[in-house]
Amino acid sequence: MSRVAAGLAVTLAMTAHEGRVSAGPRDGPPAGMLLVANKGDQTLGIIDPAAGRQTATVKQSGFTGHELIASPDGRTAYVPIYGDAGVGRAGSDGRTMDVIDVASRRRVATIDFGKPLRPHDPKFGPDGLLYVTTELTNSVTIVDPRRNEVVGTIPTGQPESHMLAITRDGRRAYTSNVHVGTVSALDLRERKLLAVIPVSAHAQRISLSADDRWAFTADQEQPRLAVIDTATNAVKQWISLPGVAYGTAATADGRWLVLALIRLNKVGVVDLKSMQFVRSLDVPKAPQAVLVRPDDRVAYVSCDASGKVAEIDLEEWKVNRLVDAGPFVDGMAWAASPP
Repeated sequence: MSRVAAGLAVTLAMTAHEGRVSAGPRDGPPAGMLLVANKGDQTLGIIDPAAGRQTATVKQSGFTGHELIASPDGRTAYVPIYGDAGVGRAGSDGRTMDVIDVASRRRVATIDFGKPLRPHDPKFGPDGLLYVTTELTNSVTIVDPRRNEVVGTIPTGQPESHMLAITRDGRRAYTSNVHVGTVSALDLRERKLLAVIPVSAHAQRISLSADDRWAFTADQEQPRLAVIDTATNAVKQWISLPGVAYGTAATADGRWLVLALIRLNKVGVVDLKSMQFVRSLDVPKAPQAVLVRPDDRVAYVSCDASGKVAEIDLEEWKVNRLVDAGPFVDGMAWAASPP
């Protein structure tokens, strides 16, 4: 899920608790739902975070959506239909994105990109536009969600631009370019490529710190995390990890980075003050994506091979519970309850 969308998704009660922002009663999450992409049965799953169970699914129009996003008002979900293969592998090439009404649990539109693009990771910018990685044209495609139409593209200059992160001010974006092991820095306002940042032989996923000072992407061949200085668009340092990481997400208070250690079946934590790995927790097999809930108290980690979502308590550093999702659960998004 996009930090930008998450930040817009809820109105937080400004009660401090150990450096975090509280969102109301200690015994319950903020109003909203957790949305998940179930790759195995090609559905969008809707999880009630209070009850801790998946309450509904919506069938996708194609095979298959890996990632998704919710609109800032929580009313609509967007699921790009990527195809039936992994990144860089032979298979079908998706060309559409499903538009799903969250309240009625039904698909209300399908956006056609006009040709096969393998659309993958959608993110909302603060300008209200939707940005989607489109691998086969080495680009990010821009969609106007008010009209459900493509309105532009931004070149990434690299193949396999798979995942996307957008700064809070909406000026810049960063894509991870998987098998070339680079990160593309983009100017969203000018819609142009700013820089290609060499990282490693093979990289995956990308996220930003809460202050947008750092971008993080994980080396897929060595157990280490690249820390990119967004002021210089260069790798500033490496953080040693106990295993190869996949998805990452920073807490809103700027203190922690939560990582999925995909081969170890663990969730790891980096202290962003010291830039050191500090702890890990056991989770089910093949953790993939990480989403920090808007109240900064919980992180959700999708565990692909088990069909589970692990709910991590970010204050006690423990697994609160495991939530049954669909088969091969992957991308997640937070949908706030509409006002």
